[in-house]
Amino acid sequence: MLRRGLILLTGLGATLVFGATPASAQDVAICFGTADRVTEGAAVTQEEKQAGHEACQRALAETASVVQKYHLQEADFDIKGRPPKPDN
Repeated sequence: MLRRGLILLTGLGATLVFGATPASAQDVAICFGTADRVTEGAAVTQEEKQAGHEACQRALAETASVVQKYHLQEADFDIKGRPPKPDN
């Protein structure tokens, strides 16, 4: 029992030390900027699209606002495309 607690505590500590950095306002700006460029028809490389998508995902994970999540998800759809609709 003590071993399990020690393992969990060590895992939590490693997660805090090596975990991903929190999303920032810069992620939101990258997400929306990339989506705007894609929808305007500007030349956007795959690397830029991937960076924009990753920024959208970090910002989505960070925000608690339903409205912001909606806008970030719509921007991510503009970058990566809509997911296929399931056949009913």
